[in-house]
Amino acid sequence: MSQVMNPWEVKGDIDYDKLVKEFGISPLKELPDIFTKNVLFRRKVVFAHRDIQRILEAMKSKKPYVMMTGLMPTGKFHIGHMLVAQQMIFYQQHGAKLYIAVADLEAYNARGQSLEESRKIAIEEYITNYISLGLKPENCEIYFQSDRSTDAEKANAFYRLQNQLARYATFNEFKAVYGDITPGKMLSALLQASDMLHPQLAEFEGPVPVIVPVGIDQDPHLRLARDIAQRAKEFAFTQLSSTYHIFIPGLNGGKMSSSDSTSFIALTDSPEEIKKKINKYAFSGGKDTLEEHRKHGGNPDIDVSFQYLKYIFEPDDKKLQKLETDYRSGKLLSGELKAYLIDKMQSFVKTHAANREKAKKDLKKFIKT
Repeated sequence: MSQVMNPWEVKGDIDYDKLVKEFGISPLKELPDIFTKNVLFRRKVVFAHRDIQRILEAMKSKKPYVMMTGLMPTGKFHIGHMLVAQQMIFYQQHGAKLYIAVADLEAYNARGQSLEESRKIAIEEYITNYISLGLKPENCEIYFQSDRSTDAEKANAFYRLQNQLARYATFNEFKAVYGDITPGKMLSALLQASDMLHPQLAEFEGPVPVIVPVGIDQDPHLRLARDIAQRAKEFAFTQLSSTYHIFIPGLNGGKMSSSDSTSFIALTDSPEEIKKKINKYAFSGGKDTLEEHRKHGGNPDIDVSFQYLKYIFEPDDKKLQKLETDYRSGKLLSGELKAYLIDKMQSFVKTHAANREKAKKDLKKFIKT
């Protein structure tokens, strides 16, 4: 299938090496120990960057910096969404001030979803799960694009910036960056740029480095915001830094989609639902028969159960290596690998469900509900 890659649609096989070259980003190589202790960085789930050096310097010298990210409030919060949540928590633990934008205006313009529905989904699915995973209220600012702040000075600065940034972008540039473009998507893109750049305004944090962790499909937003920031000399923005993570495959091996419940595991799925979904839908890298598998082994590189263990659910490198070796050799069967993942995920969701109940009580610390 031919590849389609933009912030609103991803289709086809994804060649990450090709995208690194096409988008002009850099592979992540040597990182400080605090990063390599984290599974996402150690196992190259976060695989590329732009200008991460600014962030590394701020972390090393204990100077202020911001991690800015956003959430699209559509559908259930699934394990694919955990990648950004885990990065939020990582950076918060290492000195960052977090800015988290709920892209309700983008959902309204690009997907036709009401602001009320976006708010409900954002709170019940995303923000509650962020808290359950370990997000703290200290140094954390969650806001809706449609309702930036009750502080008039801050709100005015945010929306004023969006309009001022429009001066530095052209229609041809939107076409070049996004391909198919509509007025709604243009407004959304400018608001995204304002989301990423506004922490540096005097009304917020002032001139600090900002890192934006995203999936590779969101890079057009970064490219546009960086180009605009470079032209908008009146603001003297520090250029944005960014990191890029891979997509966790859907259960069927393709793209995980919030609109297809058979393609994902939601963090609110019951232990029974998890067992059923993995056994029924998880794409296997095993051979067709027991005899073939014992003789030739399985392929963990395409096996969804192994990928989920690698990216999230098996933090022990030695254990993961043994699973891979045994699977390749044929000693470990596909059903046994699935059973191991099911046990890990069921244990996780049981703990997470208890944490969600606690998180609901803490929502008021993060956002006015």
